Amino acid sequence: MFKTGARRRRILVAMRKPLLLTVLLTAQTMASMDGSIANVALPAIQRDLGATGAMQQLVLSVYLLVLASLIVTGARVGDLFGHRRAFQWGLGFFTVASLACGLAPTAVVLVAARALQGAGAALLIPQVFSLIQHHFQGAERRRAVGVYSMVLALGVALGQLLGGLLVSADLFGLSWRPVFLVNVPVGVLLLAAVGRVPAPTAAGERTGRVRVRQFDPFGIVVLALGMAALTTPLTLGREAGWPWWTWLALGASVVLLVWFVRHQARAGSPLLDLEVLRPRGMKPGLLACAVVMGCYAAFLFTFTLHTQDGLGWTPLAAGLAFLPYTIGFGTISLAWARMPERVVRVLPLVGPIVLAVVLAVVATGASPWSLTPLLVLAGAGHAAGYSPLIAGLSDLVPPRMASAFSALNTTGPLVAQTVAIAAIGGIYLASGLAWALGTTAAVLVVGASCATIAQRSARSASTLADGDAAPVSQ
Repeated sequence: MFKTGARRRRILVAMRKPLLLTVLLTAQTMASMDGSIANVALPAIQRDLGATGAMQQLVLSVYLLVLASLIVTGARVGDLFGHRRAFQWGLGFFTVASLACGLAPTAVVLVAARALQGAGAALLIPQVFSLIQHHFQGAERRRAVGVYSMVLALGVALGQLLGGLLVSADLFGLSWRPVFLVNVPVGVLLLAAVGRVPAPTAAGERTGRVRVRQFDPFGIVVLALGMAALTTPLTLGREAGWPWWTWLALGASVVLLVWFVRHQARAGSPLLDLEVLRPRGMKPGLLACAVVMGCYAAFLFTFTLHTQDGLGWTPLAAGLAFLPYTIGFGTISLAWARMPERVVRVLPLVGPIVLAVVLAVVATGASPWSLTPLLVLAGAGHAAGYSPLIAGLSDLVPPRMASAFSALNTTGPLVAQTVAIAAIGGIYLASGLAWALGTTAAVLVVGASCATIAQRSARSASTLADGDAAPVSQ
C-alpha cells in the first residue's frame, strides 16, 4: 500500500515537470520578448500619445536598463525567500505592469510602467534557471537547458515578429496597446498554473526569517548605480551624440563595479556569490556565451535596419525575415542533447565560426534568394555556440549557487547586447552593413577562442579530479 502511494507520488511529480517547464519557459519568453516587442510600435505610440524622440527612446531602453540594474538583486531575493515564491512575485508584478503599459494615457506613464515591467522581469528571470537547476537532473536537465537557451536567445527576434503582427492587425482598434496587453491573460494563466507544479526541494528554498543585512543593501545600491551608469550611456549615447555626461557615467561605472566586486569578496552575506566563478573554465565560458549573444543582438539590430532602410521592407517583413534564423536555432537547440558526446564537445567551438562565416558572406552582398539558407545556417551556428556551452557550465554549478549562475548568465548577455548594439550599430550608421557585419564576425572568432579555453580548462579540471580520486578508489 505504501509502495503504491509512493509510486503514485513519483508519477504525479513526473507528470508535473513538463507543466513546470512550460510555465517557466513561457514566462521567460514574455520577459525576453518585451525587450524588443515595442520596436515596431513606436510610430503608432508617437501618433497616439505625441511621444517625443527622447520618450520613444525611453520606451525601448528603460525596460532593459532597469532589468540589467536589478537582475542580481532578483536572484538574491530567490535565494532568501524561495525561487518559486520569487517567480510568482515577479510574474505578478510583470503582468500588472504590462496592464499599466497597455492602458497608459500619456508617454510619461508608459515609460514609468515600462520601468516597472523591467523590475518584474528582473525578479522573474533569475528564478527560471534556478528552478530548472533544482528540479531537473542529468540528461533531463540538458534537454531543459537546451530549450531554455533557445527561448532566451530567440525572445528578442520573436518579440519583433509578434509586435509587427499585433500592430498590423490593429486588434479592436487598439493600435499599439495589444503589444503590451497580450501579456495580461498569459500572465494570469501562468500564475494559475504555477501553483500546480511540485513543491521545491529543501535544498533549493529558504523558508526561515530573512534579515535586512542578508540583502547586502549597500551592495544592491552600488550594483544598481554601477549597472545604470554603464548601460544608460551605451543605450542613449549614440542618439545623443555622445555628450560629456556619457563618458563621465562610463568612468563612474568602472569605479562602482570594481568596488562592488571587492565588496562582494569580503561580504559575509554577499549579494552575488563570486564562488560560482571558481570552477575551471567558468570565466571564459561565460565570456564566450556573452560574446555570442552580443554578436547576435548586433546582427539582429543592423540587419533589421538594413532591410527596412536599405531594402525598403516593411517592419512586418523585416520581422518575418528572421524566421529562417529561428528555425536553424530551434533545430540545433532541441537536437544537440541527443548527439554523441564527442560532437557536443566541439559544437561551442564550431558554432561561432559558422555564424562568423555566414555574416561575412552576408556582408559581401549576398543575393536575396540566398538569405534563407544562410539565415538557417546562422541560427544553427548561434545555437551550437551557446546552448551546449551554457549547459556544460551549469553542470559545474552546485544547486546552492544556481541563482548566482543564473544572474551572471543573464547580466553578461544583457551587457554584451547593449555594448554590441552601441558599438556595431555605430559602425553600421557610419560605414554601412559590410563593415558592421565584418566587425561582428571578427568578434565571434574571439568568442570561439574563449569557448576553446573554457572547454580545455574544464577537461583539464576533470582529468585532475579523476587522478586525485583514483588512489582513494583503490
